[in-house]
Amino acid sequence: MERSSTSDTGSEKPNPSHHSTGAVQMRIKSSNTHHDRLSQSKSMILSENVKVAEPVSKTLLIFSESSNFLKKSTDLFYVVTKEGYLLKAKIADGGKKLRKNWSTSWIVLTARKMEFYKESKQPAMANLKPGYKPECVDLCGARIEWTSEKSSKKNVFQITTVSGNEFLFQSDIDFLILDWFHAIKNAIDRLPKEQRITSRNLEFKLRRSSSIELLNNLDTESKEPKPEHRKSLIFRLNYSASDTNDRNRIKSRLKKFISRRPSLKTLQEKGLIKDQIFGSHLHSVCEHEKSTVPQFVRLCIEAVEKRGLDVDGIYRVSGNLATIQKLRFVVNQEEKLNLDDSQWEDIHVVTGALKMFFRELPEPLFPYSLFEQFVEAIKIQDNATRIKCIRSLVKKLPRPNYETMKILFQHLQKIAAKESVNLMSTQSLGIVFGPTLLRPEKETGNMAVHMLYQNQIVELMLSEYSKIFGSGED
Repeated sequence: MERSSTSDTGSEKPNPSHHSTGAVQMRIKSSNTHHDRLSQSKSMILSENVKVAEPVSKTLLIFSESSNFLKKSTDLFYVVTKEGYLLKAKIADGGKKLRKNWSTSWIVLTARKMEFYKESKQPAMANLKPGYKPECVDLCGARIEWTSEKSSKKNVFQITTVSGNEFLFQSDIDFLILDWFHAIKNAIDRLPKEQRITSRNLEFKLRRSSSIELLNNLDTESKEPKPEHRKSLIFRLNYSASDTNDRNRIKSRLKKFISRRPSLKTLQEKGLIKDQIFGSHLHSVCEHEKSTVPQFVRLCIEAVEKRGLDVDGIYRVSGNLATIQKLRFVVNQEEKLNLDDSQWEDIHVVTGALKMFFRELPEPLFPYSLFEQFVEAIKIQDNATRIKCIRSLVKKLPRPNYETMKILFQHLQKIAAKESVNLMSTQSLGIVFGPTLLRPEKETGNMAVHMLYQNQIVELMLSEYSKIFGSGED
């Protein structure tokens, strides 16, 4: 009976998963001598050692499954949400300004980034070419906004990344560019603003944390915590407790300091804080200066008319931002301003500061209360009725707004009169100053449409300046 059982077992094909069992059975077949019995016992010990490796294979299986899950979760970053053609121009790389060069690109928008290709078939070809990397924009922490100052084209928006890269995007089709704007803005809003890490880093951190947690779980199941581990845990708890006490002490000191600090009015009376020019309401600036037009506006206009009427792209070309901010600081400190000084010799710095002044007004030159009425007026088909309606609205403006608007548009008329030299027509000036001088109090989905009307209003008021600001009867 023993022979038949052993012969049947020996005739079976060896199974890789039961290799150790097969080895024991083969040794039983010829275990007559003492040496054979020793080898049999060694084989039995060997088979038990082989079984110990079984939990390790389970650990590797769990780890591979968690890795697959993490891979699937990080792949969500690359799901395409929108794609199509747009005009693109990169104007800054890491904060360094670049020459603007428009080109048509096939843009692919995912949950985290935008990729640029020369043509729509390029993404498929990119997968076939090893090492191919398209130009892309990381949207995490990026900022998107409409702009009319960076280009004379209509329907232009700008994306600025946390690394200092700046891109312009444009399309003549209003609904198309608006759709892209909202799609990108929604993608940015869904991304975290504080933790700006790439998806690859995220995957690595998740893998690392999951593997450490997995190994820690296996370790705690088999071993008791070591005494040195207990000491380090007690040290961390003591440290965190002392850290909390320090924070509470700092908070209490800050509260005392804030409660004792002088009020803004007291600081202004002592002359430590002066009234700002930039960012203040127009009527406040005029009341402080006892005038109807801010002195800074008059000085800028005089400087431009003295040495900037013939400059190519005046008001359209941007000046050096650092120098503009320096000029802004000088004006806010109420220091004696001389725009003929050599540090302000670039006329684009002066025009940039003037545009910044109007852009930073808490309420634009065209008050919020009259914005919709100006938009409805520009929609009127009959030109004479349209001019008459806008003229009546201009007459309703507060005196500082009216006087400042009158002197500004008179100045812009002189710019437009030199169009053959400076290449700035009334239409170009409308594109530059439209969104700067009038805007709705609350942005709506009609942003692109409003921008079009804003430009048309400024253009009409420049073309019909004498009829709108003249002294004739309505």
